[in-house]
Amino acid sequence: MSDVTVRAEEVPTPQWLVTGELALCPCGCIGKRKKGSFVEKTLSGAVGVMRNAMFGEDVAQQHGFLQRVDPRVKIVAFLGLLIVTAFVRNIPTLVVLYAATVVLAIVSALPVGFFVKRVWLFIPIFTGIIVIPAMFSFITPGTIVLPLWHWNGSPVGITEQGLTSAGLLVMRVATSVSLVVLLTLTTPWTKLLAGLRALAVPRIFILIIGMAYRYIFLLLNSVTDMYTSRKARTVGNQRNDYKEGQRVVGATAGALFGKAHALSEEVHMAMVSRGYAGDAKSYAAFTVGAIDVLFVVGCVVAAALVLGGDRLLGV
Repeated sequence: MSDVTVRAEEVPTPQWLVTGELALCPCGCIGKRKKGSFVEKTLSGAVGVMRNAMFGEDVAQQHGFLQRVDPRVKIVAFLGLLIVTAFVRNIPTLVVLYAATVVLAIVSALPVGFFVKRVWLFIPIFTGIIVIPAMFSFITPGTIVLPLWHWNGSPVGITEQGLTSAGLLVMRVATSVSLVVLLTLTTPWTKLLAGLRALAVPRIFILIIGMAYRYIFLLLNSVTDMYTSRKARTVGNQRNDYKEGQRVVGATAGALFGKAHALSEEVHMAMVSRGYAGDAKSYAAFTVGAIDVLFVVGCVVAAALVLGGDRLLGV
């Protein structure tokens, strides 16, 4: 047995296993990495939107605090808090109100990092155009805290009043967006629409939003499949320029419009054949329980404390 036994260290390692490949070595790569076209980047963004929507539905199905509150109660309560946010005139009060939204996200089993990023990633884009000019003295006169240059002998810079106005606007937008994000992330889409309909929102409005939400993902998936199939059938080097991307978009836009039109006709006929008469039906049966009453009482007390504290701080 010892004669036929081969020791492991005596077996040589295959040369192909120890030889590095040039294409896989970060230090040995040659050439430049080819950038994707804007069409491909747009489709990647569309896939990201679908993934976020699916993730939002998973979060809405968790057993957190807000997930157990009746959708009608949440809609009315958050609408009231949005109105309260609009009347707040001091930054510390808005900071406290925003902190309360973060606490609600934690007790509702929402990922805090995802919740904060979802709010603050969009605030600089939509408020920066308004906030940045408002900080300068030629827009908001006041005490200059950061002089920048002189104009006709007068200093021009960022004023204390401008910074206060900018901070107030940013915090108001952040708190309002946080409330809306909390509502949408903790309520399944079907229950949210059913709750809006129960609150006497016009049924045609509910129907259009519901159909758009359901089939926008199907159309995005169709666009992704069309582009992937075209890319799989293309042989050789592909031109990566805007003219080529525009040609692809122009060629697929007509086909996508035809698919959307045919899909809308099929969906309408299917709905009519199943007894659709102009009003959307829902299997959700809403009941107001103890947790709903507790949530409403908490929102009323919080609104009173926020308005009272803001009044004590003064304008």
